Parts: sequence; structure tokens; C-alpha cells
Amino acid sequence: MPTVEVRAPATTANLGPGYDCLGMALDLWNRITVETQSGGGEPSVEVVGEGAGELAADAENLTYRAMAFLYGEADEELPPLRMRCENTVPLSRGLGSSAAAISGGLVAANSLLGDPFSPNDLLEMAATIEGHPDNVAAAVHGGLQLVVLDDQQLYTAAIDVPEDLQAVLFIPDRRIATVDARRVLPAEVSVADAVYNMSRAALLVAGMQSNHPEYLSIATQDRLHQPYRQSIFPPMKVIFEAARNAGALGVFLSGSGSTILSLTKDRSMTVAYEMFDAARLAGVDGRVEITRPTDRGAHVQSVGGS
Repeated sequence: MPTVEVRAPATTANLGPGYDCLGMALDLWNRITVETQSGGGEPSVEVVGEGAGELAADAENLTYRAMAFLYGEADEELPPLRMRCENTVPLSRGLGSSAAAISGGLVAANSLLGDPFSPNDLLEMAATIEGHPDNVAAAVHGGLQLVVLDDQQLYTAAIDVPEDLQAVLFIPDRRIATVDARRVLPAEVSVADAVYNMSRAALLVAGMQSNHPEYLSIATQDRLHQPYRQSIFPPMKVIFEAARNAGALGVFLSGSGSTILSLTKDRSMTVAYEMFDAARLAGVDGRVEITRPTDRGAHVQSVGGS
């Protein structure tokens, strides 16, 4: 039976000021293997790694639901299948675990059907399933993506990222649900705060595109969401300070948290140690990981069977 193996990346969203409009793929991957089966019956879904014993292992699995969504868009019936999800992207940590699941499922289903849909089609589907486009834009297209939703139409623009840029992640054991992180945000903001964020989001894009890392310290600052989210994760402030004092180019809450991400070029180990130590002193358990942005989105790793 036909088999397809897909890799889907972790992603970070917002990057500080780019609330709901900036997303970047990271070199940290989930692997999804799908094998179609003859006959009928319920799908067989196995989850190993992150989310094992917790994520749905049946037709309610998000990756499976993404596959079913694409087959529906193609007016095809999803065949019986066996799926194995090997997850390394942590859940509810602001690293796009749902975007990885959705994009991986869409790419796998598209491959099984002979790739009738374009990457932009896949992004439209992913954003519909996810409900917001920033993580899925990076998960589908890879790299750093600026995404704008206008009258139900998505527009994306890829932004160059310096090749030697690294990402230092402090991943707390504590989870933060996206719905809880959105609940603490105000319904309205001042003009001053809006201008503050617009100017820094623009500077962030310019700094990345022109390889001016000295801009990133200012360009990753934010007044729209991080100050409010600190109320549900108070140690964020001291971990930010530790990263900056250790030489991070910029630091921000990854997505809605709880992961804190620092951008570095040559002090990654020092920044990682200081972030971890500051978190420990604040009573926050977790781990650090050093990775880098990747220009690849979810993609087919191999195809087999007949």
C-alpha cells in the first residue's frame, strides 16, 4: 500500500511586535508516516514522543482531521490508513504544535492524492483549520513569513533571515493554553502602543532582510501582548533580562508562551545557560534547546509502496 513520510517544523509566532502576522519555522521537526490500508475499518493512529498517551489516537487526531479536510476539499473519500506521529514539538508551549500537526497532515494527504493542491491552497486550508494564520504560514512555507488576512484572502511575504542566526529556546515545563493567553489581552490599545508596535515590527523586518542584528534588541520589543501575558507567567521578565545581559540580540515570548526565545549569533551557549539559571532561581523548571530558523516548511521526506 502507498506510504508517505512527512516532516513538519516547529514554529514561533509574533517575534515580539508582530502579533498574529509574523511566523518563523524552526529546525525542530515532527515526523508523520501514513500508510493507506485495504478494506475498511477505523484509522490506526499512533502517537509517540510529545503528546503520547494524551493526544487523540483515532479519527479525532488533529493530523488525521487535517488529512480528512483536504480529501473533502478534493471531493475524495479518505481511505483507511495507519498513521504514526513522532512528535518532538512540545505541546502548549508557543512552538506551533498544532500548526505542525495540521501542515503535516495536509502535506501527507496532498501527496497521496498526487499533489492537486498548491502550497498556497494548503495554507488557506491550514489557516481555516487553525483559526489564525501566523504559525501555519511558517509551517507550510518555511522561513520567516509576514502574513496578512484581508477580507478572507491571505497574503504572505517571505523575509530573508541571516544564515548565521540561531534560536535559543527556554521551554518551561509549565504549559500555557492559547485561549488563556488571549483572554488576558485588552480589547483596545492606545495609539501610542499601536505606533510602538508598528514601528518595531517594521524595524524587525528591515533588520532581518538587511542583516542588521543590532536592530533586533529594539525590534523585538512589544506592548500589545507580552506585558499582559506576564500576568500569567511572571518569571518572563527576569528570563528576558538574563538573556539580554548574556548577549542575546533579541528576546521574546514565543507565540502565546510559555517558551521564551532568544536570537543569537555567537553567544548561544552563554545565553542558554543564563536563561536556564534565571528560570531556576525564579522557581521555573524547564529545559533549553539551541536550534536555528529553517527555510523549509512541511514537506514529503519519502514515498513508498505501490
